Amino acid sequence: MHEFYRKERPEYVIVAAAKVGGIHANNSRPADFIYENLMIEANLIHGAHVAGVKKLLFLGSSCIYPKFAPQPMPETALLTGALEPTNEWYAIAKIAGIKLCQAYRRQHGSDFISAMPTNLYGPNDNFHLENSHVIPALLRKFHEAKESGAAQVICWGTGSPRREFLYSDDLARACIFLLERYSEEQFVNVGSGEEITIRDLANTVSRVVGFEGEIVWDKTKPDGTPRKLMDSSRIHALGWKAQVGLEAGLRQAYEAFLASTGAQLARV
Repeated sequence: MHEFYRKERPEYVIVAAAKVGGIHANNSRPADFIYENLMIEANLIHGAHVAGVKKLLFLGSSCIYPKFAPQPMPETALLTGALEPTNEWYAIAKIAGIKLCQAYRRQHGSDFISAMPTNLYGPNDNFHLENSHVIPALLRKFHEAKESGAAQVICWGTGSPRREFLYSDDLARACIFLLERYSEEQFVNVGSGEEITIRDLANTVSRVVGFEGEIVWDKTKPDGTPRKLMDSSRIHALGWKAQVGLEAGLRQAYEAFLASTGAQLARV
């Protein structure tokens, strides 16, 4: 890592690298999720300090908040309660990344900031059925059901949890916005400000894909956190807002999936 910084000499660094996955992946490989994410962020953040990087933006996750945080979740809710057990390993690593940035800012005066995006989706996503997040998993599941002529699609849980989603291009715009206009120790939520139940999301994905069968809910599977809507009023007050609505974003993500289906499915 130090060799990379020495050779490339970046002025600005966005730490988006992470080991990620959905409920199943987090639950079944806790050691991988906490260790690999701690190593990634520690090396990148410390390396940026040693290399004298002008500004660094660390990207966390909405799962850093307590399972029963107030809704919408303000930045001040961090560390005020127990985490969701199915993703606490990943969440703890991301909290550590926030604290690393704050510590280097306090001790060394480094202009290191953090942003917490809500659930993301978009082109070039991970569409693996076991370790992807909910939107790419649903897009692939409904697509394969349509292609095979299946009568039904089985989804995890009850469908009642509520989630907020942000299109990847909107996050990219937010990153540039924050690098240009924000320089404080307090991390910033980045969300669309809109939420949807997983059941309604599945219905929307089904419509976007063109699947006409039945959706069945496997209530023996976990739901995860009941509700995760972030309070993004701080970044909204600074002048940033999401531009891509959910259904439009889902259609773009599905079109990108179709364009890369052969290569994508060959890898998983």
